Amino acid sequence: MTDYWGGAGLVRAVRLFGWVMLAVTAAFLVNNYLNYWQDLPGVAPLFGGAANGAENMGLSVLQAGLYVAGAVLAAIYVLGSRDRSLRADSARITAFNAYLVRSVFWAVLIVGLTDSVIAFLRVEGFLEAIVGSDLAGNISKSQFRGAYIHMPLIAVSFVIGAFTRTLGFTWLALLVVAAELIIVIGRFIFSYEQAFLSDLVRFWYAALFLFGSAYTLLEEGHVRVDVIYAGLGDKAKGWVNAIGSLILGIPLCWVILVIGMGGKQNIINSPILSYETTQATFGLYVKYLMAGFLGVFAVTMLVQFVAYLMDGVADLRGEPGGRDHSSTAAH
Repeated sequence: MTDYWGGAGLVRAVRLFGWVMLAVTAAFLVNNYLNYWQDLPGVAPLFGGAANGAENMGLSVLQAGLYVAGAVLAAIYVLGSRDRSLRADSARITAFNAYLVRSVFWAVLIVGLTDSVIAFLRVEGFLEAIVGSDLAGNISKSQFRGAYIHMPLIAVSFVIGAFTRTLGFTWLALLVVAAELIIVIGRFIFSYEQAFLSDLVRFWYAALFLFGSAYTLLEEGHVRVDVIYAGLGDKAKGWVNAIGSLILGIPLCWVILVIGMGGKQNIINSPILSYETTQATFGLYVKYLMAGFLGVFAVTMLVQFVAYLMDGVADLRGEPGGRDHSSTAAH
């Protein structure tokens, strides 16, 4: 039993759990889009929910099949790469998560700047003269701006994220400070103040806080108040990190996803579906994106917790290449 627990059996089990968890998360997000943006029936009819006709039941089977297919592909990958270590898988997952975070940082930067320019042109009366009355009227509608301006910019951001390597935390923090400075200078020197400037600060600050959480977890920068962990050995810390990820971190992320995206009127889906905006006149049209920040936070944290779980098990097994926890344990 000891050989199995400390050997290849444990490694394969942890790798399989991690990759299946990621596959199920991906299937959940795809089904969420299919359910609430494309009005597909979802998997509920398979468990006694309303199913209007055989066609809907067939679609439900196909949607449920996404979960099965994801789990099968994860199992094939794990069984086909038996020699891959937990450290290697953790590094690969972390690299993918870094790409996600990097891309969404570019998205909030580009969308924030673009929406601010549009808001400025609107409030100063320049927009109609530049783009014409018809397009200016459409841009003033959240559904148009979200679908035809924000979404293409977000797609471009994911392309940019593939060719850059910096996560952008420092620059985004600097931009928050710069935006605050512009507000202060405009208000007290030029007596100029507009709602979109305050919206921009909140938009960027929320992104900085929520999107930076996964990176902070990787660097063990979150506040850890304890009198026990700092004195533990590497294997004991591996136990703590692995169990904490398994029973606290990953379940918490799933709670956020299920509560926020479990239905059409839930707190993440509802604002995004309606392209919800603030009530401020000439403010930014990004409130719906800020609701989506919670989903991005949950997904990136879940992905990082899976990598953290693998690293924790690797630590308790004594695998080489682990992080030095001694420098961060005092947080």
